[in-house]
Amino acid sequence: MKAIRISQYGDPSVMQLVDIPQPKPGPGDALVRVYSAGVNYADIYFRTGAGRVPIPFPYTLGMEGAGVVEAVGERVGEVEVGDRVSYTTRELGSYAEYQVVKAMSLALLPKELSFEDAAAVTLQGLTAHYLLHDFYPIKRGSTVLVHAAAGGMGLLLVQWLKHMGAVAIGTVSTQEKAKVATAAGADHVILYSKDDFAEEAKKLTNGRGVDYVIDGVGKTTFTKNLDALRVRGWATIFGMASGPADPMSPNALAAKSITISGGALFNYTATREELLRRMKDVFKGVREGWLKLRVKHSFPLAQAAEAHRLLEGRQTTGKLILTV
Repeated sequence: MKAIRISQYGDPSVMQLVDIPQPKPGPGDALVRVYSAGVNYADIYFRTGAGRVPIPFPYTLGMEGAGVVEAVGERVGEVEVGDRVSYTTRELGSYAEYQVVKAMSLALLPKELSFEDAAAVTLQGLTAHYLLHDFYPIKRGSTVLVHAAAGGMGLLLVQWLKHMGAVAIGTVSTQEKAKVATAAGADHVILYSKDDFAEEAKKLTNGRGVDYVIDGVGKTTFTKNLDALRVRGWATIFGMASGPADPMSPNALAAKSITISGGALFNYTATREELLRRMKDVFKGVREGWLKLRVKHSFPLAQAAEAHRLLEGRQTTGKLILTV
């Protein structure tokens, strides 16, 4: 089978399309014929080594996919051969024609959802769900600042916030991205490449500061989040697109009694029950039409390196997909 593998850390040129043996499912596993794979910023961490998770070389990239169950191992009751499924998993390997996945990690696809749409919404939809439901108690009228609001993750967050009745404030790097975030429902968009986002956020809230900041950027944004927040505000960091956030003294939080949380998806999909509960809400939003997917770029598997170049260069809006 075809797969995108790396044998060393580096730039996108280390990604190679190779032929490897088709895997076989073991007990509790399912073999999925992958038709679409989601491209996520976390994939770049694993390509460059920034993920800090030692994995023996060579390995296949990809944390998210959608396809059809081709075979199952022993003691599998969650899915059957022929089921249409999507998944996100810590066991890398979705940049390939086939992947063995723990059956408990598979979600059955609604018939109206395409493989491409499923690969666009599974990882980021689940992430949006826990970021919006498990930390700051968002209410109608809550002010929430979303960094990188025109990316695949940011667009889902903005739309979900509007569905919840919150005031969504997005930060973006270009005027083009500002238009995309506004079209998704952002009430206000801050061009952080031009303006100080913390000062602008305070202006938009009459000097009070925002209730909640959701940050997947990290190094270039996180310290400033403290300035943007109101007294007793809350910030959650879940990514590091610009690098790890700088160290800070916990005492710096005391002046405004700020709460900081860290989020990682797999801590919030630890059981099959939790995974399916969140996935049900995500698919419901897509079916009802208030959660719209923006698949701006779709590449064949052989062009996975180009997808990484675009994503890493922040030249994209919406979600990137590989068709397998």
